[in-house]
Amino acid sequence: MAKKRFVLSGYFGFKNFGDEAILSVIVKKLKEYNHRITVISSDPKYTTSKFKHIRSVYTFNIGDIIGAIAKSDCLISGGGSLLQDTTSLKSLIYYLLVIFIGLFFRKKVIIFAQGIGPIDNPIGKFLTRNIIRHCNYISVRDSKSQELLKSWGINADLLCDPIFSSTIPNVEKEDIVAVQLRNCKYMNEDFIDRLAQKVSKEFSDKKVEIYSFQDEIDLEICKKFEKALNMLNDSIKTKVYSNLTDEEIISGLTKAKYLIAMRFHAIIIALLSSTKTLAIDYDIKIEKIAAEFDLPIIDLKTHFTEQFNELKNLDTDKLAQKVQAKKFDWSAFEKCINE
Repeated sequence: MAKKRFVLSGYFGFKNFGDEAILSVIVKKLKEYNHRITVISSDPKYTTSKFKHIRSVYTFNIGDIIGAIAKSDCLISGGGSLLQDTTSLKSLIYYLLVIFIGLFFRKKVIIFAQGIGPIDNPIGKFLTRNIIRHCNYISVRDSKSQELLKSWGINADLLCDPIFSSTIPNVEKEDIVAVQLRNCKYMNEDFIDRLAQKVSKEFSDKKVEIYSFQDEIDLEICKKFEKALNMLNDSIKTKVYSNLTDEEIISGLTKAKYLIAMRFHAIIIALLSSTKTLAIDYDIKIEKIAAEFDLPIIDLKTHFTEQFNELKNLDTDKLAQKVQAKKFDWSAFEKCINE
């Protein structure tokens, strides 16, 4: 099979665990076929240090991006939630521009396991609909994204998130509550205090490990939560973890008995390792995965009621059965990249 050149576009190089884990999955799959890889990254040195024998160009060097795509055989956009304007309209237009460059040069373009939307801006909606309809293969990671595309007359395969294809080490659970927080629009001191009070009351006998997945966004909030917890209970054992590798994050979450988490891929790792999980709703993707797996969920605005009891009483065997049904189907993707 002839080697081909691939350009990968996503939220790469920002040292966010979920997106870097997705990148690892895609790179691993392409390397099975010895294809050549260039990654569009906000930190090309970091990205090339993580993976052997790949190239990387800077996210905002449009000249280098055009050059890489022009020399490639295929552009892959995804996974994650790139095509939405909740983050910003500018972000949506950027990722659409990269896709448009691939289409302009008549390259094969793949939308890979993305969550599409929400897109509220009419211009953003118009551009998204009329650009991605020309892509060669589209897969999405949830039914709402598939339904949105179907309403636009666009067919897409429904797959699970590619991180479900990860192999998680089977380790003995320790008496640990893992907490994973991030900053966002509605994050505030009141929520941090209420969460600290509840964790102190329900888990005072356990070690609390607090995980920053992307230090630029997460770390300050994690430190505030630890401070609030220690002010309530100076005997509770706490530790904030930051600047971790993907492997260190996975190792930490898999050994915990409980996880309280905001980030989508923290929840997936917990599901894969049968860790009892309470989701914190800050984005529609969290609502979707909590509903799919019947996880208790809290939000940043309302007071907690029975969710911590639900967390303690989760049936991990039932969770494991649902997770086992989530097999990532590579067949259409492999066919598309190797045609």
